[in-house]
Order: sequence, then structure tokens, then C-alpha cells
Amino acid sequence: MLLSDHERQRLRDVAFASVAFGLEHRREMAVREHEYPESLRVEKATFVTLRGAGELLGCIGTLRPRRPLVCDVAHNAHHAAFGDPRFAPLTAGQLDGLELHISILGPLERLAIRSEPDLLAQLRPDIDGLLIEDGDLAATFLPAMWPRLPQPRAFLRALKEKAGLPVDFWSHTIVVYRYTADEI
Repeated sequence: MLLSDHERQRLRDVAFASVAFGLEHRREMAVREHEYPESLRVEKATFVTLRGAGELLGCIGTLRPRRPLVCDVAHNAHHAAFGDPRFAPLTAGQLDGLELHISILGPLERLAIRSEPDLLAQLRPDIDGLLIEDGDLAATFLPAMWPRLPQPRAFLRALKEKAGLPVDFWSHTIVVYRYTADEI
């Protein structure tokens, strides 16, 4: 999805406003989507990642489109700041210097795979986000994780671990999707 610099900045502004609103009002900010251009009202899935002083403070998102882009960004920014169960809620003192990163996800593409080597051969480092599912267990890594885990085998093993699966796990019931992301 190609957005202008102005549209990208508007999404960043909405995300920051959502976090600031949450700090002040202790609830999610309502977005008047009709006040935004059509390009920001298209249903898209997004992730919002928050960092402060180089540390991850929260990362929440959606994998499948459910609401207009601008609304999804506001929702995920709020939940990354105050609803990520891995981290304490953001404090007012963390707002200064807050680094905010938005990923706009492309559609999920289910991969036809027969084995782990087959999956590894299909992965596109630095391009693919990956979602794995097996029964009730699931996990995803955004494409932004590739610099931390540049080898496909390490990327997949860490993702399995995140899902609660053994790193050497493989099953005919595993379902794998890849997706791309436009990073803001």
C-alpha cells in the first residue's frame, strides 16, 4: 500500500495522540474516520510497536483486516501502550522520547509446505513476516524481526518457541502464512 509522506505522518500523529489520550483519560480514543482521506479508511491489519530508551515497551496488532486503517492504528497504539500483557502500562514519564513504529500488513498468504526444509526454502529474509499455527498455539514475527534473527532456521525456531512449541517441532497439522509489511 503506497501512502504519501503526509498520510504516513497522519498515521503517526494518530498513534501518538491515541497513547497520549490513553494516559490522560485511561480509555481508548475514538477516531472520527470520516475526517481522514479514503486511503486511511481502507480496512487494513496493523501492528504498533513502542520503544523507549531502546527497550521494547509494547507491541500489539491485528493479522487480518477488521477496521479502517486509521482506526486500527489508534486501537493498536493504545493497546501496545496499556494492554500488552508482557509489559507494565506506559507512564507519562515514558511519553517523552517514545519511539513509535507502525507496520501495515499485506494479506496473509498460506504457504503450501511439506516439511520444515520446504518452508525454510520458501522464506524471504527481510521481506516476510511469518504466522505459524498448530491447534491452539500460534505466533507471528513481523518482517522487522529479520535483523535480530537473520538466518531463516533461527527465525523459525524462535517463532516456534514464541508459540510454545519445541524448536524442533514439525507436524502435518502446522499451518504457515507469510505476509509483507509497509513500515512507518
